[in-house]
Amino acid sequence: MESAEKILAELWAQVRACRRCQAEGFIPRAAPVFSPVVPTRWMLIGQAPGTVEESVGQPFSGRAGSNLFRWLAEAGWPETEFRQTVHMAALTRCFPGKNQNGDGDRAPSAAELALCRPYLEHELAWLEPQHVILVGTMALVAFWPKETLASAVGRILATQSTDWICLPHPSGTSRWLNLPLHREKLRRALANIRELRGAGD
Repeated sequence: MESAEKILAELWAQVRACRRCQAEGFIPRAAPVFSPVVPTRWMLIGQAPGTVEESVGQPFSGRAGSNLFRWLAEAGWPETEFRQTVHMAALTRCFPGKNQNGDGDRAPSAAELALCRPYLEHELAWLEPQHVILVGTMALVAFWPKETLASAVGRILATQSTDWICLPHPSGTSRWLNLPLHREKLRRALANIRELRGAGD
């Protein structure tokens, strides 16, 4: 039987070659962004790469990434160690482009999410992560459609085999953390991550 690492390496070869969204006219050029396959109990799922991520080929490399890793450092998880020990994925792997009004990046459409979802499902199936960090509303709703950021951030959403921890999107255009209550929810979420890691998972 093939190892999960080999299966995932083959999957990533498919992702690299994927041109589905380009062929459908959603994006002008396919440039999938991904992290190295990490056999781990931890996985992070974001929304989609931005322009910086597209140019350097690494998830969360721009301003949002700086905010995300600042949060994770508060949870005792430095960026270098995190990237080496967590498999980082996204709902879509190519940069969707800018909003028409120029204010931030365009959110992937439902059709784009559907085209890219099989890759994500295969990753989850083969990695079988014990803990999944969902970053932002789109990532949360993709797996927990009845939850909102306000209800999910700060809680551990548990299924039979997986703990799901939600974080707000670290985008500089987000205003979610303007409320003191929401900032407290983020602190609880980071404390949950610290505690789960401290438990040896």
